[in-house]
Amino acid sequence: MKHYQSREEIPVSEKWDLTDIFSAVKEWENSCRKLEKLIQDIGRYNGNIHDAKDLLDYLKLDEKISTEYNLVYVYAMLSGDLDTRDTKSQSLLDRASQLGVKIKAATSFFMPYLLSIKEDVLKSYIEETEGLRYFEKDLMDSYRFKDHVLSKDQEEVLSQLGEALSAPSKTYGMLNNADIKFGEVTLENGEKTELTRGMFSKLIEDENREVRKEAYKAYYKPYLQLKNSIASTLSSSIKNNVTLSKLRNYPSALEKSLFNDKVPEDVYNNLIETTKKNVGLLHRYNEVRKEKLELTELRQYDLSVNLVRDVKKEISYNEAYDIMMKALAPLGEEYLNILGSFKEKRYVDVRETPGKRSGAYNLGVYGVHPFVLLNHHDDLDSLFTLAHEMGHAMHSYFSHLHQPRISAYYTIFVAEVASTVNEVLLIHYLLNEAADADLKKHLINHFIDKFKGTFFTQVMFAEFEKITHEMAEKGMPLNLEAFNDVYEKLFSEYNGEVLQLDEEVKYGWSRIPHFYRPFYVYKYATGFASAIQIAEKLLDGDRLMQKSYSEFLKSGSSDYPLELLRKTGVDLTKPEPIEQALSQFKSLLDDFAKQ
Repeated sequence: MKHYQSREEIPVSEKWDLTDIFSAVKEWENSCRKLEKLIQDIGRYNGNIHDAKDLLDYLKLDEKISTEYNLVYVYAMLSGDLDTRDTKSQSLLDRASQLGVKIKAATSFFMPYLLSIKEDVLKSYIEETEGLRYFEKDLMDSYRFKDHVLSKDQEEVLSQLGEALSAPSKTYGMLNNADIKFGEVTLENGEKTELTRGMFSKLIEDENREVRKEAYKAYYKPYLQLKNSIASTLSSSIKNNVTLSKLRNYPSALEKSLFNDKVPEDVYNNLIETTKKNVGLLHRYNEVRKEKLELTELRQYDLSVNLVRDVKKEISYNEAYDIMMKALAPLGEEYLNILGSFKEKRYVDVRETPGKRSGAYNLGVYGVHPFVLLNHHDDLDSLFTLAHEMGHAMHSYFSHLHQPRISAYYTIFVAEVASTVNEVLLIHYLLNEAADADLKKHLINHFIDKFKGTFFTQVMFAEFEKITHEMAEKGMPLNLEAFNDVYEKLFSEYNGEVLQLDEEVKYGWSRIPHFYRPFYVYKYATGFASAIQIAEKLLDGDRLMQKSYSEFLKSGSSDYPLELLRKTGVDLTKPEPIEQALSQFKSLLDDFAKQ
């Protein structure tokens, strides 16, 4: 696999075309100036909405500002993610963030105003003014938040504090993406190479245990060096979230996070409890791993190495895209035709370069198209990541095409369903196509590891968030020692006594950016469980499921997420989807252990 040192080395076909949003920075700046004026215009509605017409005019202007601001922010963000060290891009993002604060401040009066109108009066406004019907669901839904909206003045103060409250997350982001350097590691051939996140994901799978150990130690070293600073950013982030939850009269930070999606706390607790009852499956897998690797003791740097040797092969980006297209055939011709066009239209930024944001994501931009960021490494993991992110991209594409702006963006709760359905379809395709017994065994092992990472690990993270937020709510100290104690205890509970814990294990929390988006990670696990149920029916050729799943992808946020999933036959208020997923993990483990 080629390592790229600059974006100039990468083929144009494998890079985003951000001119689809703005032709140049000058046009972006014009849009910023336009927004400044629109923000002044909308601010004049403060205290001046007197009837249904005024209300409609305000809402139309608000949506116009939201649409324009989304383009401004996304352009700055995407530019910056290509090289997080670039100060020009950082200044664009700073300006966009400041505009966001101004918009929040200018519109902060609206929710207190809206909730001061009696429901029957608002209903009469909607009935007599046709344009208001477009906003009806959101307007009426606002009454759910009545107990959690503060006075006009208080809302304005909170909106002004927006940038300061997001500081812990931004600080961690700069540390994690721009400042942290992992140093050099020695490869098996004796050569030294700079360790990147992408390189780490390869070396932690290396068959040479000393290479894995050195990469593991080098990867954690900067996090240990910055442990107190990172503990401070995470502690501040959690305390900010707890304080906001109290100010808004929520019983807890968890309930605040669940409220918007209308998800009962039982769904979150059921996920953790059902998984913990079955965590013995993960203990058993680690015992199988220790046995297959013929180790006297199992360490954390042994948890990613492939258990089936000599079957790794290089899969180019073009080949990966072709395999993905074949694997997703159960989703139908419409899906495949649109997905095939994304590659040639340059919706994907493919390669890892110095300073580029780590990981992968999809960002759907209403009125433009999805943008997918990858750090592709021409291997099996990268093939799965491609299928995963293109699931998100197709979800964005369909929802934006079939929904009006107000309901075009799906909630994070359902986001992981579309991505994981693609991964499940891919693994089944690869298993069916594999003629070689070792390759099949390797694929089963790969899916078990995917299952572990997307389900078990995320449930463990979700429990870590729940415990640390509850500690903050009780006024208990949240510092380096507290984070280490909670994380190490959970890691041991989930992985079992067979795993010998290195000193670095307890610092695992320090490298997880998702902890700065409170109560987000559990959605990976619920999405994974939902996807398994949906994918199994698609693989059985269930035409009704293909139709209902297609409708789900086109639904955006037109209904609450649990209701959207119920239309596909998945009910997350019950333990069954979680149990069904865990049952599949057991079957995979049984198959693998037998071979």
